[in-house]
Parts: sequence; C-alpha cells; structure tokens
Amino acid sequence: MNAEFNLNELKIADRLPSPSGTALAIMQLVQQSDATVQQVSQLVKVDPALSGRILRFANSAAFGARRPIADVQTAVMMMGMQTVRNFALSLSLISNSSKGHCQRFDYEAYWSRSLAMSVSIAAITARETTVVPAESFTLGLLSDIGSLAMATAWADLYDECLNVAEGEQLLALEGERFAIDHNALSLILLADWGFPSIFLDALKLSFKKKVSGLDRTAHFARQLILARLIGNYCVADEAYRAELLPDLKLEGYLHALDEPSLLAFIDETIELWHEWGKLIDVKTEVRQPLLKTVTAMESVPGLDLLLVDDDPMMLARLSKQLAAAGNQVAVCRNGESALKYVIEHGPQLVITDWRMKPMDGLALCKALRASTFGKNIYLIMLTSTEEEDALVEAFDAGIDDYVTKPISLRVLLARLRAGQRIITLQNELEKESRDIQRYTAELAAANRRLKLMANTDILTGLPNRRYALNRLEQEAATALRGNQPLSVLMLDLDHFKSVNDTLGHDVGDQVLIHAASLMRTTARTNDVVCRLGGEEFLIIAPNTDGTTALLLAERIRNSLERNQPEGLVLRYPVTVSIGVAGSMGAKPSWKELMKRSDDALYLVKQGNRNGVQLAPPSA
Repeated sequence: MNAEFNLNELKIADRLPSPSGTALAIMQLVQQSDATVQQVSQLVKVDPALSGRILRFANSAAFGARRPIADVQTAVMMMGMQTVRNFALSLSLISNSSKGHCQRFDYEAYWSRSLAMSVSIAAITARETTVVPAESFTLGLLSDIGSLAMATAWADLYDECLNVAEGEQLLALEGERFAIDHNALSLILLADWGFPSIFLDALKLSFKKKVSGLDRTAHFARQLILARLIGNYCVADEAYRAELLPDLKLEGYLHALDEPSLLAFIDETIELWHEWGKLIDVKTEVRQPLLKTVTAMESVPGLDLLLVDDDPMMLARLSKQLAAAGNQVAVCRNGESALKYVIEHGPQLVITDWRMKPMDGLALCKALRASTFGKNIYLIMLTSTEEEDALVEAFDAGIDDYVTKPISLRVLLARLRAGQRIITLQNELEKESRDIQRYTAELAAANRRLKLMANTDILTGLPNRRYALNRLEQEAATALRGNQPLSVLMLDLDHFKSVNDTLGHDVGDQVLIHAASLMRTTARTNDVVCRLGGEEFLIIAPNTDGTTALLLAERIRNSLERNQPEGLVLRYPVTVSIGVAGSMGAKPSWKELMKRSDDALYLVKQGNRNGVQLAPPSA
C-alpha cells in the first residue's frame, strides 16, 4: 500500500529533500535515450562547484584513475553519465539538506553515517562484483533518505517520534503517525529519482536484515546489510563499536571475511571515509551512538550574534562586553569569513563594521539579503558617518539599524534589545507557521490512514479489491500512454474450502496470512499484490509482458509449495493455481485482461491445480 502514498502532495508543498538547479537538469537529460557525454559535460560546466568536485572525484584514489584528468568532458566519459548523474544528485541533496528544523534529528550525523555506508558498499561491490561500485556508492549515500525526508516534511511531528522511539519501534510509530515508515519512503523517493529496480529490490530486502536466496539481488542485499553495519561502526565511539562487533563478524563470514581480514577492511574503509568527507564537505568524526535519542536543547540566554570588524582591538573589547551582557558572541575579521560563518551557523543577529577589506559591511549586507539564509537576519551597521546619503545607501543595502562610532555600549545594547523584540516576533511567526504546517501534516496523515484503511484488507494487510481495480485501471492508462506491456496474475489457493470446513476459520485465516506474506515477499518491488476476497488474490505487474509474468507466477507458485505454514496439520499442502494474461498498450483493455487471466486460472483449476497458465494472446 505504500505505492499509494501521495508523493506529489509533499512535492507541491516543497517539503521533501530534492535535487535543484544543475543536478535536476542533469537527471532529466540522462533519462533521455539520446543524451550524449558532450551535453552532460556542458551542463556540469555551468556549475563551477560541481565541475571542481567532479574533477576531484575523477582524480581521487577512490575512483582510481590511471592518469590525471584535467577536463570535465574526459571526467564524465571516464565516470559514465549515470555515475555523474548520481554524484550530482548526492551533492545537491547534501548541500540543500545539511540542516533543518527537526531538533532531535542530527543532520551532520545522518550524512556522516550515510557517507560511511556509501564508501563501504562501494568497497564491498568492488571486492565482490554485483553492481558498478560507483553506482552502489550513491545508493549507499541515499539508502536512508526516507528518514531525512520525514525530518524535512514533518519536523515537529517527527521530532516527537524520535523522542520516544528508535529502531523497529520507530518504524512502527512512523507507520502509525504518517501511514508510511522511513524505509518505505526511501524506496519511493529512489524510484521517483529513477534508480534501477535491482537497487530497489536489494535495498528492500536489506531492510529485513535476513536474506535468503543466491541470486544477484539477494547477494547485493547482503552486501548492503554489511555496509550498513560498517557505516554504523565508523561513526560510533569505542563502547558502541564493541557492541556492534559481534554482528559485524557474523555478517563478515558470509562474505569470506574472517576477523583479521574484516578489521583490516574496516580500517581501509574508515580511511576512505575521511578522504570522501573532505571531497564532498561531510564531517567524518567519531560520534556518540546514533541510535540514542538527543535530549531536549537547553535555551541559551541573550542573542546568538556575530560581530564583524577588521580592527582586532575593537573586536576583542566589544565581543567581551557583549558576552558579559548575556549574549553568545562569535567574531569574524572580514565580510567573506562572516558570510561563510552565517551559511554554516545561522546567527540571529549580525553586527558589522562598514569599512573592511576585501568585502566591506555594505557588500556583506547585500549578499545576505540576496540569499535565503540571510534574508531574515537582523543587521546592525557600525559606521563613523551619519551623512544622509550614506545612511540611505546602507538601509537600501538591507541594514535594520546602525550605531555610530565611537560606540556607546549603552546605545548598542539598547539597539540590541530592539532587535531582540523583532527577532522574538519573527520566531513567534515562524512557530505559528510550523504549527500550521504541523496541523496540516497531522490532517494529511489522518486522511492517509483513513484511505489506507479503506483500501486495505484487514486480515492480510494487502491492498483490497477496491484498491486493486482502481490501481489496475491507473496502470492500464499508464501502459496506454507509453505503449508499455502490462500483465495480471489471478491466483486462487487450492483446496482452501476444505481447510475452513475441517479445521475452522481461525486456521483458514492463518493459511491466508501465510500465503499473502509469501506472495508479497516473492513479488518484485514494482508488483502490486492484492487480495480480492476469500482465497482469491490478484497481482498487477506493470511494464511486464505475459512471458515474463509467467516466470513470476511460477516463482510464486514454487515459493508457496516449498514453504508450508509451520505448526499446522493440513489435509492438503498449501498450493496455488495462477492464471496469467498480458497486454500491450490498450489491447486488450484492463477489464478484458482480468477476464482472460481468470479464464486461464479456470483451466488450471480444471486440471491438476498447483500450476500456472498463460492466456493466449488476443486476436
């Protein structure tokens, strides 16, 4: 049912971590089948910061180039367009989501741990080939993007969740509050950004922590599990590392890593983690365990202010006086360093001298007012002139107040109190705005829960008949627009009536739950498994032709036959009969598709059951 989650609702409200500017343009370009390296290179060159990082990445030890790469086009050609696309996406998300309003969500720790996992999975996939290491790197970096999305979309509500729960309890609480958990939201976002299905299927399996099977997807899922453990180990302190080590050793054995080899591998990973942190501006320091909740922040008296002046004597004297008045004071010697400080720390108020080099106070004010991070900061200018034209120029540049030199501390503190009143009013307005967003989010979550209940089969947790028919109609419309294949699997549990008649409905319910769970686990990420009613199920397989759907049906039939419910003594083993029908574009219609799959199912039921049957193609 997570597929029903309304991603557009959050997109329209601009409440999701999302790529912007150049990264978005690169993503859209690479999705085109006729995109060229030259076109991607031109887009990269538009963004000097991205160009520099692409070149640093291409020449880094992590990428392993055999010769120095000096131009962007060669770097794009060597890395591959998909790798460049994913790299740009990652950098954009890190840049746009390095801080936020959710107090108990540690943004720095989130990116630090994500980077540790991405470095780990790249190293693991280079050692045991399953996917391209450079592409697995991006998946590792964004594998937990759902938790960041929740902290961004529902800051206050999610803050409450983080205060009372962690681990599996947090997932359950998220499902209750938002009708979706952060793991499921991660999969939805990655699918929306165009990640390949093997990445999504493997990531989904890795969330379950125990993976069976020997195919490529299962192998990649186990690699992700190991990478996640190593990522947690990287950012943990020594005490927490000791707790993690037994699970790490156990998982390492599955990848032919004995204890000495595993520890050596982790040391190499930590070294790469630090290198990558410098490359993409992510802090890579050892922290306290990330699973522990953060205590409520204590309020700081006075103002959090920045003092900017190129006179060291003035800076020392004034900062001491302002701190003695109960303010938290940081200092900078020029406009450029002040601008960097404001971007990183976001003070409430800036006091700046006018005459400085290389960037003076007037240029600093203009730069702050032109940016999203500086438009609401209260600005006080220190000036030695009260000429009318000069003051008009200063107010036009964006100052809120000024104090003339030589500075009277009493006057400056009085101006600060006036500024504090304005800042307090701004904070109250922001709080009201967040409260409105919170109430809106709560209402939207309540509506989603109601919709979920209306479209969910209570017994199995699968989508019900109403959802199945609506979704099939939607998928048929999508297939028509793109002239894509669409298949339907109609399933019926064999001899189910005898279970209810001889053992009762309680046992019958257990059989239905068991079968539904196996169907959901065996189906692919994009397949939609529904219960129509009784012992009848329906699986919608988008962008899948009949022949491929027949293979899916056989895999599901085989899974049910081989995995019988434990603790139940049944007259007949639990098996399933499956009818399959496929269409292309609009032929046949979705209603005819259902009828044809039902006819194919009837043929199986008329035979020996426990089989699959593909309906013949329509005329």
